[in-house]
Amino acid sequence: QVLLVESGGGLVQAGGSLRLSCAASIRTFSEYSMGWFRQAPGKEREFVAAISWDVTRTYYVNSVKGRATIFRDNAKNTVYLHMNNLKSEDTAVYFCAAAPYGSSWLEEKNFGSWGQGTQVTVSS
Repeated sequence: QVLLVESGGGLVQAGGSLRLSCAASIRTFSEYSMGWFRQAPGKEREFVAAISWDVTRTYYVNSVKGRATIFRDNAKNTVYLHMNNLKSEDTAVYFCAAAPYGSSWLEEKNFGSWGQGTQVTVSS
């Protein structure tokens, strides 16, 4: 069973930065690709960023390219999402998710394990 716990959300002023963390209780964390998703009120969930299990590839949605960095520390079973130059449109609940080795890590449907989410609110 995979347990994911996000942290690091909060209220941030526009232009500021934050770092989200997702701690995973996975025995074989290094065999999972990890992703960050977000959902704003009244909107569909959006695939924000992902990092492959072997740390060689990353993905970013266009709206955060150049402002976000996803990285992982396999020794700590943790994946991070650092975002800077935050905008009001970044306001959302952010979720981390895990996709097992062998699955397409760029397809949301393959992320079968999810955290509870952490709220990020960007004030203008």
